[in-house]
Amino acid sequence: MRGTAGDQPGMFSYVTMEARIPADHPLRAMREMTDAALRGMSRQLGALYSHTGRPSIPPEHLLRALVVQVLFSVRSERLLMEQLEYNLLFRWFVGLQMDDQVWDVTVFTKNRDRLLEGNVAAAFFDQVIRQAREAGLLSDEHFTVDGTLLEACAGHKSFRPKDGSGGGGGGGSERDFRGERRKNDTHASTTDPDARLYKKGQGKEAKLCFLGHALADNRHGLVVGATTTLATGTAEREAAEAMLRRARRRKRATVGGDKGYDTGEFVAAMRRRRVTPHVAQNTSNRRSAIDARTTRHAGYGISQRKRKVIEQPFGWMKTVGLLRKLRHRGHRKVGWMFTFTAAVYDMVRMRTLLAEAPT
Repeated sequence: MRGTAGDQPGMFSYVTMEARIPADHPLRAMREMTDAALRGMSRQLGALYSHTGRPSIPPEHLLRALVVQVLFSVRSERLLMEQLEYNLLFRWFVGLQMDDQVWDVTVFTKNRDRLLEGNVAAAFFDQVIRQAREAGLLSDEHFTVDGTLLEACAGHKSFRPKDGSGGGGGGGSERDFRGERRKNDTHASTTDPDARLYKKGQGKEAKLCFLGHALADNRHGLVVGATTTLATGTAEREAAEAMLRRARRRKRATVGGDKGYDTGEFVAAMRRRRVTPHVAQNTSNRRSAIDARTTRHAGYGISQRKRKVIEQPFGWMKTVGLLRKLRHRGHRKVGWMFTFTAAVYDMVRMRTLLAEAPT
């Protein structure tokens, strides 16, 4: 018998949000890891708020919403709020009940400074790494380091002389910069002053960008260090040294890298810190700083093969995490989002690794 489509909606729902989400849904494991990280940050989050006044939107809800934004490639916070109105999966993950009102998008804007000042992204990242270490997914012995370009939220036409000369661009007219010699010393972007004109290598186009850096553990390719810097020629090596100083590692460790790390200063700095530099040899126009003391060991070849795992988080963060073209301006905001996205990548990777682990 044909069923009838009733136009009268029901007044009540007797199915809970928890019951609507399948028990084997991939987001359940992500929710558990997110909640564990937020519990570890509870005291730090509490210090960011006043003990008096009207209760705020729980910071746990804000951070869970940002995790959802990264996981599902939601391109803006305004669109994220629209999804929270009718997407039950998003509501469940964030912690909103069926009848809870979705907050205004300006809540993110007003809380961003608080999250920046509290260094919340780094704390969330540390809590995720702690879970990976407790699960036995890290070796703390063999690492790979690399950097990638993050295209700034600024156009070439905003890159203008710092002294105000050059003119053009006013009243809706376009400025012609052809034939003009433009350098970071004399020019700056009016849209994002922190962005720098930089190109990755010979024959590549120059872009206004930042540099994102990651330190990966070779065992499973989890990111154990993440930071951003202004785009300079020495930024990759300086960031690598800083991340290795902060990384929890054994007395002896190795670090793999590409030819850009093959300099005498970097190699010497690594050896002083009891880290063996397994970086690729750059013999194109000079003598390599890596000699037979390093290359003769089988571990050097293994590190060279394993160093490609660093490209996987970079690719995920740029495609799924939407970091190929930045949505935020300023070094602090870009760095916050890069670190937070690296933490979400680690959770995705951990979910797969833990699901494959024998019970």
